[in-house]
Amino acid sequence: MDIRNPWRRNPWFESVAVAQQRAKHRLPAPVYAALVAGSERGQSREDNEAAFAEIGVVPVVAGQPAERSLSTTVMGQRIAAPILISPTGVQAVHPDGEVAVARAAFARDTLMGLSNFASRSVEEVTSTGALTLFQMYWTGDRDVMVSRMQRAADAGAVGLIITSDWSFAVGRDWGSPEIPERVDARAAARLAPSVLRRPVWLWQFARSGGFPDLTAPNLAPRSGPAPTFFQAYYEWMTTAPPSWADIAWAREQWRQISGRPFMLKGVGRVDDALRAVDTGADAISVSNHGGNNLDGTPAAIRMLRPIAESVGDQVEVIMDGGVRRGSDVAKALALGARAVMIGRAYLWGLAANGQAGVENVLDVIRGGLDSTLMGLGVRDVHDLRPHHFVVPPDFDRPLGATGHTAPSDTRGSVRTPAREGAGV
Repeated sequence: MDIRNPWRRNPWFESVAVAQQRAKHRLPAPVYAALVAGSERGQSREDNEAAFAEIGVVPVVAGQPAERSLSTTVMGQRIAAPILISPTGVQAVHPDGEVAVARAAFARDTLMGLSNFASRSVEEVTSTGALTLFQMYWTGDRDVMVSRMQRAADAGAVGLIITSDWSFAVGRDWGSPEIPERVDARAAARLAPSVLRRPVWLWQFARSGGFPDLTAPNLAPRSGPAPTFFQAYYEWMTTAPPSWADIAWAREQWRQISGRPFMLKGVGRVDDALRAVDTGADAISVSNHGGNNLDGTPAAIRMLRPIAESVGDQVEVIMDGGVRRGSDVAKALALGARAVMIGRAYLWGLAANGQAGVENVLDVIRGGLDSTLMGLGVRDVHDLRPHHFVVPPDFDRPLGATGHTAPSDTRGSVRTPAREGAGV
């Protein structure tokens, strides 16, 4: 065994932390830095993980169920465990990118979130058999958005995610590297010192035909080449943010095109959650964009319970941000989530060992969830409740509830009169 690289002969890893360590060892420093960076000082990114550690468990000493049920239904799809693949942008940590992730999602019977900034097309991803949720940012005019919805529906996407929680806070106080628009000779020369230090990663891409062109195929027009990542980003930045009426319009368009479920991702406020219900959303994701939006936003798990309690069973509540182990999943479910999404965790697995690495991460988290249920004496994931954990009294952050009023929406609102008196 090579002491400098002890996992070379045994690619399996026993925790997400080890997957992260191996990803760091395998990836060029700028690529790894792009995975871990958060906006500005990284306060929200750090709190996403740290908040879970504040919640303790209440184990039982006997009477644990011999068998536990982890299966659930999300957006009309039965999945093996309440752990979904969150959509993330260009996955250039491995040559197979989103296709490898989709194959892992299919193998582990879960939902695959696919970003419209992905490096692989929705058609390639759905061809793996993975149940795919196509994610769109609010970018381009309405005709363009409808055409993208139609393409996703035609490819077989089982649901649509609209993400509208990024305010283009691109500043990074630490770690986030420059990303080239194209990996041409000039960019290769600039990146060479860090890339040459990672020969295995370099060899993987060389064997697959070279470095990926950083384009966004899911944003390609009906005729013509796909835009580069930065061209797509410019379109996004120059598109006016959506109003609540716009979100309702998007939901209706998707309903007419496909009849399939719709999720609004990035909800952090009680009043926004109630407005999302009014738009007809089938699901919401409580999220701070992995700490990549406004730094100082509370951890997603802190915002979860007030939102879940406010919407009740009117909409499915998903949570993403900081999930690294199965006990984190159990805590989120106890505080009101139907399921969680993972992002950085599976990207580390992808970097460490491709499709098998993503499957490994899903197995580790699922196994940890099962162990937590057994230790708590809980038979089914749907039976998890706050009393199974020690939650500090000041843990929750009820943003947008009484005392946190929402800004006025000058471009139209779909709020109903019944909601206006709800103390939000």
